[in-house]
Amino acid sequence: MSTTLELPTVRHVPIADVLHLQHPELKIKTDEDVDRWRGSKGYQDYGLFLRRLNESVVGCPLPWNSPSPSKATLSLVKFLDTLDGWIEEIPPLPTPQRFGNLAFRTWGKRLETEVEMLLTALLPPESTPAIPYLSPYLLTSFGSFTRLDYGTGHETSFALFLLCLALIRFLEPVQEQERDLVLIVFLRYLRLCWKLQDVYKLEPAGSHGVWGLDDYSFLGYIFGSAQLRDSDIPVSGVLHRPLPPTNLYFISISRIHEVKFGPFHEHSSQLYSIATGVPRWSKVNSGLFKMYEAEVLGKRVVVQHIPLGGLLDWDPAASHNAASYLPIQHPLQSSTSPETPPASSVDVTGNVMHGTPYRTTSGTTTLSSNSRLPSFQARHATPSSVPSPYGLTHRGNPIPLSARSDVGAILPAQMPLGPSASSRTKAMNTPSSGTTLKTLSDMSPPPPPRSSDS
Repeated sequence: MSTTLELPTVRHVPIADVLHLQHPELKIKTDEDVDRWRGSKGYQDYGLFLRRLNESVVGCPLPWNSPSPSKATLSLVKFLDTLDGWIEEIPPLPTPQRFGNLAFRTWGKRLETEVEMLLTALLPPESTPAIPYLSPYLLTSFGSFTRLDYGTGHETSFALFLLCLALIRFLEPVQEQERDLVLIVFLRYLRLCWKLQDVYKLEPAGSHGVWGLDDYSFLGYIFGSAQLRDSDIPVSGVLHRPLPPTNLYFISISRIHEVKFGPFHEHSSQLYSIATGVPRWSKVNSGLFKMYEAEVLGKRVVVQHIPLGGLLDWDPAASHNAASYLPIQHPLQSSTSPETPPASSVDVTGNVMHGTPYRTTSGTTTLSSNSRLPSFQARHATPSSVPSPYGLTHRGNPIPLSARSDVGAILPAQMPLGPSASSRTKAMNTPSSGTTLKTLSDMSPPPPPRSSDS
């Protein structure tokens, strides 16, 4: 068994305290709100929770036969089985529909109607007062019933639902139960969502196309790369089909092959770049964490649909007192020029570049004297400007690659983790001297089709 990081446990919110919490609501409306979210206690809790889940599955293959699954684990699987059964009871409508099948709205309406009853059956009686603080995350975990789509934001909502169950101690923060949560419960959730996508033809929500990691999912790749972190299997092994279903990474890529056609390097360039450019699974795992924070948790269009408050504490000032434990130290690089604005982005070596150098003293995180903060961060110097205590590096708005001197003519496919959707290059072929580009007006129309009489 490999060596894993020792992490603090997620905090405990007693049920008696839950009754005094504000009900979750949509709070993120601007980019400044995203900065506040990334400096909140709820964000710190989620970062720690993901790290604990990640560490719990290192070296653990699928299928996972838990020696003693907890009652909570079995209850969650039964709960997801119930939702799966509804798909058989609500078949897709036979009428032609371009974007998603309208029967998904019927499925969603049933979930909205029965969510309180389902959670009452799931939770012990003493935990039922937490239902109003859990249901908003559950209702947004399976897709948008209005837009008929599904994406990484919905997947994040389900992970936040599990976090809330851990905060009220329905799920105990012990490694055995956290391992079952990933390898049994989360895998069951993925299969349910894949079935919903197939049956109701759900569109990908906010897909980045070939520049995205996956049209629908992200966490499966993080947890799967953790399973492989100390494996002898080369990262490039994912290019050789068929892949054995021994981890969430391989299973997720096999799913892509089921729904997409054509060369893998064309429809999944990010995953292909990882397979051909990253030497170790540990590097894949840490890089995916950075990408998840930048492309999912740091994108307003994604997190604006996540209810905050309640169990997910919306209190940016509270994160000043967060633990300073840094399980993974990411290399820091300061700006090359004092006139260069601070930024964080993934460079061509896969490292994170930070424009706000930091140092830790006496368990607190402080900015170096030469740090240059954006105006908003200067007014609100929260840990959204610095690395998270739980190893999730807080990133600012990246400098466009076209404006950076260290990139040059790097092709996207040569980047070890591929370009992110927010930082990919938009290269254009420049004609050599003496070459004239044809415009639309220069191109003659195709000849008309021959008549059958001629």
